[in-house]
Amino acid sequence: MTKPIAAYVGVSAAYWAFMLSDGALRMLVLFHFHGIGYTALQLAYLFLLYEIAGVITNLSAGWIAARFGLASTLFSGLLIQIVALMMLVPFADDAGVGLGLVYVMCAQGLSGVAKDLTKLSAKSAVKSLVPEGGGALFKWVALLTGAKNAIKGVGFFVGAALLALFGFAQSLAVMAAFLAVIFVVLLVKLPSGLPQGKKSAKFSEIFSKSSNVNWLSLARVFLFGARDVWFVVALPIYLYSQFQAVFTWQGGAFFAVGAFMAIWIIFYGAVQARAPHWLGAKDKPVQAIIASASRWVFALAAIPALLCVSLWVYPALSFLVIGGVLYVFGAVFAINSSLHSFLILQFSDQSRVSMDVGFYYMANAMGRFMGTLASGLSYQYGGLTTALVVATIFLVISGAAATKLKA
Repeated sequence: MTKPIAAYVGVSAAYWAFMLSDGALRMLVLFHFHGIGYTALQLAYLFLLYEIAGVITNLSAGWIAARFGLASTLFSGLLIQIVALMMLVPFADDAGVGLGLVYVMCAQGLSGVAKDLTKLSAKSAVKSLVPEGGGALFKWVALLTGAKNAIKGVGFFVGAALLALFGFAQSLAVMAAFLAVIFVVLLVKLPSGLPQGKKSAKFSEIFSKSSNVNWLSLARVFLFGARDVWFVVALPIYLYSQFQAVFTWQGGAFFAVGAFMAIWIIFYGAVQARAPHWLGAKDKPVQAIIASASRWVFALAAIPALLCVSLWVYPALSFLVIGGVLYVFGAVFAINSSLHSFLILQFSDQSRVSMDVGFYYMANAMGRFMGTLASGLSYQYGGLTTALVVATIFLVISGAAATKLKA
């Protein structure tokens, strides 16, 4: 195995391990604090600083990686996540709503910094390390992202299962220990090959001058806002309320929701990894792939719109039907996400790839922030149907931005 590919494998493995902990932490926080009486809006607040931190981190991390190298952002991300997990252990069961809300928001903010430092390292490494031509860039970035989401899905189930079996504090300690082992192994074994920093990199260059990067970033804001407006708070709490009626043991509802969401995101990741093949990336010119971006977003917008109309006509629509539609949404969303992840690397200049990717994932974090806040607000004041209306509006805006992309 050549050094660049070995470095790619090492970075990817670290990223996947991190995302396992990230998915588990999301389920732990969501269900633990829902169980002690937090409302849907308060649950959304717990994740807001996580997303705001992502906005700030991505803007600065692109410059940090360009200045000090991708290894610096990778190791920093893993270390900060370990600190964030350990912060929550002593306050796990005794925090009231007031102190707990602020404290957990701060810990989640650190986790958001960690996630985006690690993500930036992994995504930027693809552009620098993999061979070019024959659709290789699309293939490798789709594999990285698809596998990451599948592993995050496993994390959803792991988090729900740990909470049901061992409790909140013990689960956090186990995850921190797991990441500490990964950190040490990577510190000793990470092959050389990652791009090094350049002293000439200027912080003022973090904002992209490329119109394609800017329009794609705007499309990304509303694409991920649309996903999270019903995925972060609305859907898990809705499913939990449905499964509670089925299971007499509270842990059974945790297992059921965790398994449902884990299978969904594993399916989503599998579709993401196969997206280049289904889109014919190996044979199609890049111009044709760019032109398809807006069509895929508009196709996605039709799904929550149709489900919303169905819920208005049949308010008692089975949650199994809703779950089935969610899988269709997940498949089409995965193609959109994979396509965007390829396009940002395609549009990025090799000399400033980490800064363009950082700017783009800043937009991604802004979309998640908007979606998270809207998820809590819409579910608390209008239920799942209102969340679907907001998701549809966001996707129409995203599609309109994608029409501005030029080959």
